[in-house]
Amino acid sequence: MPKQSRRFSRRSSRPNEEIESNHERLKAPSAMIGIISYGAYIPPTRLPFSVIAGRPASDGDPERSVAWHDEDAITLGVTAAVHCLEGFDRNQIDKLIFASTTLPFAEKQSAALAARALDLGRDIQTEDQTGSTRAGSSALSAAFDAVRAGSAKTVLVIASDARLAAPGSGLEVKLGDGAAALLISDGAAIASLDHFAAVTDEITDVWRPAGHDYVHSWEDRFVLQESVLPNLSRAIESLLVRCECSINEFDRVVLATPDARSHATLARSSKIEQDALEPHLFGRLGHAGAATAPLLLIAALEAAKPGERLLLADFGSGANAAALLITKEISPLKTRRGVAWNLARRRVVSRYDDYVKAKGLTATEWDAGSNPGLSATILFRERDDDLSFLGQQCQSCQAVQFPKQRVCETCYSKDRFDPLRLSDQIGKIVTYTFDYFFPTPNPPTIVTIIEVAGARIHLQVVDIEAKDVEIGQEVEFVFRRIHESGGRPNYYWKGIPRPEIEHG
Repeated sequence: MPKQSRRFSRRSSRPNEEIESNHERLKAPSAMIGIISYGAYIPPTRLPFSVIAGRPASDGDPERSVAWHDEDAITLGVTAAVHCLEGFDRNQIDKLIFASTTLPFAEKQSAALAARALDLGRDIQTEDQTGSTRAGSSALSAAFDAVRAGSAKTVLVIASDARLAAPGSGLEVKLGDGAAALLISDGAAIASLDHFAAVTDEITDVWRPAGHDYVHSWEDRFVLQESVLPNLSRAIESLLVRCECSINEFDRVVLATPDARSHATLARSSKIEQDALEPHLFGRLGHAGAATAPLLLIAALEAAKPGERLLLADFGSGANAAALLITKEISPLKTRRGVAWNLARRRVVSRYDDYVKAKGLTATEWDAGSNPGLSATILFRERDDDLSFLGQQCQSCQAVQFPKQRVCETCYSKDRFDPLRLSDQIGKIVTYTFDYFFPTPNPPTIVTIIEVAGARIHLQVVDIEAKDVEIGQEVEFVFRRIHESGGRPNYYWKGIPRPEIEHG
C-alpha cells in the first residue's frame, strides 16, 4: 500500500490550530530554497564478498562497489555532477562545495579542479570539506545557508569518496565507492531543508592518519555503543525538538550509519516505523564515506511523493540530522541518473587479484612517481583541452576542431572560433586498436579515434571488454585519471559505451 503522508503539527488539542500550523510551515521562507536537481555515480565495478573470501562469485552474492584503477574521488564526483547538471545552465552556478575524505591532494583545492573539469567558469566560489564522513551532509547544510544568506544563488554540492580498507580486514566488505551531486537554489525546488541539527564528538572510532592509505576502525561494539548510537540519537532528538514533532511524523527516515548492524540497531532504538525506514545499501554499494548520506537521500528522493516529510541522519565525528519537505516539483525530475540507475549497471570482478592490481596494492616494475611528468607550464596552457574538454567551432563554417588551433582546417579562416564543450556530447567510434604494452592492471588498453560533433579525437575507451568494442558504437565521455607521472594524479577524458538502460 502507498505510504500515507505524515503531517507535522504543533501539539494542540484543537484540530483547526493543527491545520493552521501545518499551513504556516509549508509557507515558511525556508521552503523556497531547496534541491533543484540531483545526480549520482556509482562505479559499475562490483566486488562480491565471495570473491574476497576466495570463492567463485554467484548470482545474489552481497557485493560492494569499487572505483577502478583510473577512478578516484575527483573523477567519481565530476561524473555525478555531470548527471546532476543535465539540462541545467552551468553559468548559473556561483558556488561549488566538494566534500570528501579521500581528496587526491593534501594541498591543492579539489573543488577548483572539479569546477574546471565541469567548465563552470572562474568567477565562482569553491571550497573543500573534508576530515569526516558527514562532510557531505555538512556541505549540504552550508549550501542552504549560503543561498539563504544571499552570498550565493545556486550552489553545486559534490560528495565523493573512494576509501581503501586493508586487504582481509573487516572494513573491506563494509566500504564502497561512489559520489552524489546536489544543486541548491531558490528556484523550483524538489525538496526544501526546513531544519538542521548537529552534534560534535571527539572519539577515535573510525579514522585514517595523514599519509596512510587504509581506513582504521576500533572494535565494532565500542563504535556502536559509544559513538554511532549516542551521537545519531542525540542529533535526531535535537532535530525533533526544533521541528516540534515526533519521529513517526516523518514519511521517510534515512539513516547513514557505518554498517548494516548499526542501521538496524538505531532504527529499533529510535522506534522508527518499518514502512518509513529507507533501506541501507550495504551488500550492494557499501559505506561510501562522505557520499553515503547524499546517496541515500537521492535514493529516497527517487521514490518520494509531493508533500512527504523526510528525515536524514548522518554520522562521523558526531552526527547531523536534517528535516526536508518534498514538493510537487519532484515528479518531473525523476529521469535523473540517480542511485537506482547506477545500481542497475554492474560489472562483476571475478578474481580478487584483479581488484588488488587495480587498487595498486601490489608492487609494480615501473613506479609512475619516478617520472617527472609534464611541467606545470604545459598543464596550465592545456587545461582547457585536458580538463574542460573544450573544442572550438568555426564562426565562418561551423566546423568543430579539437584540440584548438588558430586556423580552421575546413575553410582556413583564422582566429574566428567559439568554445564548444565536448564532455556532454555523444561520440562515435571510428576505429580502434588494442595496446598490450601500455601499463594497465587489466590489459589491453583500448585506444580509439572517436568522432564527436564532427571532430575526430584520439581517446581511450574504458568500462568495456575488448571483445565488445565495435566501429560505429556510441560513447559518452567521463573524467578519469590518465597517469600519475610526477607522483601526482593527472586527469583527462575517456570514452565509455553509451548506456542502454534508461534513466530513473
